[in-house]
This record gives sequence, C-alpha cells and structure tokens, in this order.
Amino acid sequence: MFLALLGVGVAAAVWENLTQISAHFALLVVPIFVAVLVVIFAIFSAHKRHEIALLRAELRGLEKAASTPPSEDQLEHMLELIRRSQKGFRDLVDSLDDAVLALSLDGTIQAANRTVTQLFGAEFPEFIGRPVSDFVASPTPSDAQKVLPRMRERRHWSGVVEVQLKRETKPRFFDISAQLIQKDSHIAGVSIWARDVTIQRERESRFTELFESLHEGVYFSTPDGEWIDANTSLVHMLGYESKAEVHTVNVEDLYVNRADRTAVLDALNRNGMVVDHEIHLRRKDGREIICLDSARAIYDADGRVIRYQGTLVDITQKREMEARLQDQQEFSRRLIECFPDAILVLDTNLRYTFASPRIQEITGWAPEEILGTDAGPESTEPARLYREIVDGKQKIGRSEYLTQHRNGSWQTLRSTASPLVGHNNEIVGVVASIRDITVAKQLEQQLMQAERLAAMGQMIDGFAHELNNPLTAIMGGIDLLEISGAEREQKHLKLLKEQARRAVEVVQNLLFFSRPPTRGNVRLNLNDLMQRTLLLHQYSLRMNNIVMDFLPEPSLPPYEGDANQLMQVFLNLIINAEQAIRTVRERGSIRVRMGHKDSALWISFQDDGPGIPEDMLNNIFDPFYSTKRPGGGSGMGLSVSMGIVKSYGGRIQFEPGPGGGAVFTVWLPLRAQASSELTAAAAAN
Repeated sequence: MFLALLGVGVAAAVWENLTQISAHFALLVVPIFVAVLVVIFAIFSAHKRHEIALLRAELRGLEKAASTPPSEDQLEHMLELIRRSQKGFRDLVDSLDDAVLALSLDGTIQAANRTVTQLFGAEFPEFIGRPVSDFVASPTPSDAQKVLPRMRERRHWSGVVEVQLKRETKPRFFDISAQLIQKDSHIAGVSIWARDVTIQRERESRFTELFESLHEGVYFSTPDGEWIDANTSLVHMLGYESKAEVHTVNVEDLYVNRADRTAVLDALNRNGMVVDHEIHLRRKDGREIICLDSARAIYDADGRVIRYQGTLVDITQKREMEARLQDQQEFSRRLIECFPDAILVLDTNLRYTFASPRIQEITGWAPEEILGTDAGPESTEPARLYREIVDGKQKIGRSEYLTQHRNGSWQTLRSTASPLVGHNNEIVGVVASIRDITVAKQLEQQLMQAERLAAMGQMIDGFAHELNNPLTAIMGGIDLLEISGAEREQKHLKLLKEQARRAVEVVQNLLFFSRPPTRGNVRLNLNDLMQRTLLLHQYSLRMNNIVMDFLPEPSLPPYEGDANQLMQVFLNLIINAEQAIRTVRERGSIRVRMGHKDSALWISFQDDGPGIPEDMLNNIFDPFYSTKRPGGGSGMGLSVSMGIVKSYGGRIQFEPGPGGGAVFTVWLPLRAQASSELTAAAAAN
C-alpha cells in the first residue's frame, strides 16, 4: 500500500514537470515514461515481499529451536566452534611481537603470549601460576604496589619502564600499557601490553650523548624564538650557567643586530635552510661573539613551520686571528714596499716567483712582467751567485754587476742573496735584495779622484818647494850678473829674469791651490784670485788655442771667503767653457768680466761654444749629469760649484750668449762691511 502511494506521488510530481513541456512532445513521452515507472515499482515490490517472507520463516525456526533442548551433535558442534575461536585468539596473541600477559593483584602470572616465553626463557607450564618476580629482578612487587592506587583511579597506566630480567645482565626498556581486569564489579588482575624499546632507547641515549658532547652549539627553537632545547656547548658559548637560564631568554634578544635575525628567518622561510650564515650574538656578560649559523626549518603536514634546528660555531677567535694575520700581512706588504732595496724570490730553477714593487723603480720592469722569467744564463754574475746559493755553496752571497735599465741607461746593481728554506730545512729557492749603487759607485770614483788630487796636491807642494830653491838661486845669480855684466848681456839677463820670475809665480800659484795659506774666510781681492786661476790654466788654454779675455775691475771691494773654494769654482767654469768650445771648433775665446750690483758681486764667464740645449737646462746642476762624451768628465763640476756658491748665500745663473755659446754668472752677496766700503767708494767717485 505504501509503495503504491509512493508511486502515485512520484508520478504526480513528474507529471507536473512534464506539463511544462510542449504539448506535442508530451503526447509522445508521457505514456512511455509512465509505463517504465510502473514496471520498476512492480519489480521492487516483489523483491521486498520475498525478503519479508524469508525473515518470518527464520523467526519461526528460532522460536521452535528454543522450545526444544539441543542434541549432542549440536553441542559438540558448538564446543568445536568455541575451541577454534580460542585457538584463533591464542594464535593471534602469540603472533604479536609485543609481550602480552595477565597478572593477578599479587603478581602471579595468569596468561602470557609466546613473546613472554622468549623473554623469560621458559615454556608456558614453567611460568604460568608462578610469581612474576621469579623472572623479573626489577621493578619489584613493592614498586608495582606503589602504582596500583593510581591505576584504581584511572583504570590504566602507561609509560617507559626499565626492566631487569634475571636471566640477562643488561637491562631492557619497555613501553608498557597496563589495564585493570574486572570481574563482577571487582578487580581480578592486571593485563599488560609491553613493547621492547631498548634499541630506540639506546639510539636516543647515543643521540643525547652526541648532542651534549658536540663542540658546536646545537639548538631547537620555535618560530617565535622560544627555546625547545640546546646542548651544553651552546649554553657555555652564550655564557650561561644552565639550559634553564638560557630558556628564559628569547632567541631574538641574543642578536647584536636585529637585521641579522630577520635575514636568517627570511632565508629559512624562503629556502628552508641556511648554511654558514655569519651572525653577531651577545653573551650574558655583554661580550660580542661571531658565529656561523647553519639551520633548517621543520614543517608539519600542513606545511607550517613548527621549529628551527641548527648549529652555531663560534668563530670569534678565528676572525680575530684572521684580522691579526691580515694586519701582519699588510705590515709585511708595506715593509717590503717601503724597503729601500727590491726583494726578489727565485725557485730552484732560478725563475722569479716574487718581486717587490721597488723593482720597477730600480730596473724599469714591473713585478708582473718579471714573474715567471729566469735570471738569465748562469754565466752572468747574478745567476752564478743564485746557483751557488741553491747548491748550498754559499749561505749569504753578494755580487755587483753592470746592467741596462729599461730606458737604455746603464747602472750598477748590488745583489745580496741567501737561501729560502722550506718546512724540512731543505733549500727551496733564493731570496735576494737588489740595490742600485750607480750613484754610490760614481761617488766612490769621485772620492778616489779626490784622493788622487789630494795626493797630487801633496806632490805639487813638495815639487814647488823643491823647485823654489833652484829658482831662488837662479834669481840671485841673475841679479849678480846684472850688476857686473856688460850692457850687451843685460838684455839676455833681463829675459832670463822675467822667465824665472814667471816660473816663481807658477810655483806660488801651485802652492796656493794645493795648500792654501789659511783656512776659513779671509779678505780676498777677486781680481788677484782670478789672475792666479788663469795662470794655473793658461798652458791648457794656450795649447787648445783658447784666447782668455779677462778685464779686471779695480773698483771691486775686498770679499771675505775661502780662496781655495772660489778658485775651484772659477776653474770649473773655465774648464767647462774650454771643453764646450773644443767640441765644435779648434779655437775660440772665453770672456771673463767682474762687477758689483745691489750689494752683490758678480763674475761672468762667456764662451763661444755650442751652448746648452733647452731640454737639458733643468739638469745641468744635477750631480753626475754631463753633456760630455764618456770619459770627458764626471758631471760633478757644476754641481760642486753650485754647492760652494750656495754656501756663501749666492747663486750661479745661466743664460744663452748673445752670439751663441753660454754665459754663466756667479753672484756673491757682500758682507755688511764690504757693502759699506762699496757705498763709500761710489760716493767718493
């Protein structure tokens, strides 16, 4: 009846929807749809009626069986089913890897699975009904009694227990879950489910030992900066006494620069990890330390970060050592750069492996251009020295050799070399210092020349004295002959006397130049001093066809100075003029004039030689600078002359000659007394 009403309702609902379809289409569809619907409901109704009939028949069979006692076959069948069920349950419990047993409240074993027999080393008949304390040394029954009141309240207990079996020497750890067994509202015993977690416990113990023994700081923290755990090394690294004290501080508060913390978190959230990120932390005592942070983000199933774990390595001492090493390296670099000599290092094949920057100043070659090149043939002086050092024939060796600068000029270098020793005290190369001694060599030669001149002066001094004696006798003899001689012989005697007097003047000038009569400044007549200088050099001038045009200046006042020094200045300028003329012609002239102007005396030397090129004017007074051919001069004449004149507060001025050649003018300031005398003489005139 219900199904019929349901069919009518569905048909009515469908019909209401079908009425909204066009009339033409409804005439075709509606009859077919109604027919199909009636067939479906008919089939469904028949199936349900069959099921209801079967249920009623089963119910009547049960009622009939209950009213009659079961037969022996039926009872045997039921017992067999129970035995099979018990065996299946027993097999199921025995197949478990975990230990399962039931104990009475006094600790007697009532039931157990096969895993327990393996743990106790006995079969079921041997331990069923016996106290568990016969097989377990700890925990003891008294320990179990302490837990029983709590189990009565909660009906269960769980936890990890250390168990010492009597048949074993090493304890085991079990994750135990205990449940009370109730019968007729009273507690009959305890069922225990125990899983052996000894291996996991040992792993955890080893991990804990490793965790605490690491020198690196290991940490676990939350995204909010709360500590989860930290090892002892990290606690000591941060200067705290215990983990509990560290846990009171937020991780973010340890950062010296909060931006470091932000950078670490950004990297963790972006990449999931950071490796050797340098951060600055502040210890409890306020001291700043530098650490390398390597961390990883741990996510939950939903992809949210649940913790950060990582390590911290204190590199403060390393950074300090690196800074000190860098300072030492910088000091060594500056020391090598400032060292006056160039430093070279060669390997055993005499190839340059290091060159200090000073080498470019000495040789003109940059260090990078020298590296990798060799010292040249071993027949050369420096290579020969380096080979003897490498072969151990010399400990410290020196050599001087002539070489060419990159600009083409020749120079003298001094090399001092010693062996470079390796870790095993073997010779692995050569260390050499290079010094340019060109100037020193020239000074040495100049000194030798000065010593020769000094010896020559002493020789001239003796020679002049020896020559003076016969000249004096000759002069005396001539005077006697003039008194007694005939008039015709007087002309010859007069000529002899003039020549002898000239020889006497030459000897006196030589004595004056080689051994001045007085030391220090004296009042000098510059006209007489110039005359003496010209007499000393007149032979050379005459032999080279040089005409000396000297015009004394009688109005010059006396000048306080050293006659030997001033004669050296005059002689140097005359010699320079003479040598300049000889480079372009076979004869020439030197014009010498003297005067005074503005409280100063001047002496000019003008020649008709080639003059001096403009590109050399800035160097003519430099030591050892010479425009002459090799062997023509040392280049010290003008430099020494300028030094002498400057010592008097004067100067030497150069200008081109009006018709060619050169004009050198010596300016000497007058002293106050000479200046006043000059002023008075000018007023009298």
